[in-house]
Amino acid sequence: MTPQLPRIDTAKAIQRRTGRTFHLATRLLPERARLPTYALYAFFRVADDVVDDPDPSSVADQRRDLAAVRAQALGEREPTGEALEAFAAVREAHDLDDREIDIFLDAMARDLEQDRYDTAAELDEYLRGSSVAVAHLLLDVFAPDLDPAARPHAAALAEAFQLTNFLRDVREDVAEYDRIYLPRETLQRHGVDHAAVESLTFSEGMADVIREELERTEARYREGVAGIRYLPEDVQFGVLLAAVLYAEHHRLIRRQGYDVVSQTPSLSTARRLALAARTWYHWRRSHDPEAVFEAVSAVPETAPSGRSTGSRLAEETTTSEAPLRDSGRPQSS
Repeated sequence: MTPQLPRIDTAKAIQRRTGRTFHLATRLLPERARLPTYALYAFFRVADDVVDDPDPSSVADQRRDLAAVRAQALGEREPTGEALEAFAAVREAHDLDDREIDIFLDAMARDLEQDRYDTAAELDEYLRGSSVAVAHLLLDVFAPDLDPAARPHAAALAEAFQLTNFLRDVREDVAEYDRIYLPRETLQRHGVDHAAVESLTFSEGMADVIREELERTEARYREGVAGIRYLPEDVQFGVLLAAVLYAEHHRLIRRQGYDVVSQTPSLSTARRLALAARTWYHWRRSHDPEAVFEAVSAVPETAPSGRSTGSRLAEETTTSEAPLRDSGRPQSS
């Protein structure tokens, strides 16, 4: 039985307004997962809004506000807003891991201090909080007794979502927040520097940067989707649809010649609904997440090298007992 959760209508409205793609997938989850997901997303958005305030009075004020959100999220203070009230109820009902809440909020605080990343590995450290922690908290709701083998897959899928957001939102992140989430090492490989990104200058080198980052992201989609079979049956389709919808931005990025600095690719409502219908059609025929993703999504079946992309995950899980790259930072889409 789904616990009674306060302020869910408010949390649902926040998700519907700020995360249209994720909202469509969330609506197709069973009630036991759907309602807590609204509350979790609203909490993520509250924290994100603190660090993304377009006109903050000072960074010190943002740190203070984020500290207040942290105290309420961890149950150290009474929640002062409806979104945090809903989150508090989910935290108690599902025994959410406080460590993951802290890791997520640490990533939000990092946005107040760091706006450039030198390497992909450094960006992955940020993703551990901004997206993988989100995945872990959702798993506490979806499948608290999940097979540990699924955790690395869930981490990879969360990273893929976040990386897609970064690629889609290059223009917005630079223009509104002066942030660049394209690793400097990738830029340098193709003769591009931060100044070119800051000036939103498109070039063949920039196209090569985005192409490389798309391929890196798509490897993580394949890893992530390969783990959907571990999830409870009643949430598999919703998670799969979220993967299909987010990955569809890659088709749009390729269609506009990898130019994400001149315009931001946008997925229309009609396209979302068409993809949902097509994904459901294939799902009813096979109930095989990987087969459906290959049939419907914008992600090629294998990496350009021809190497099966699942092999990287196999190597990681063999060499480490904790291959979680220690989310969903949620962004509107």
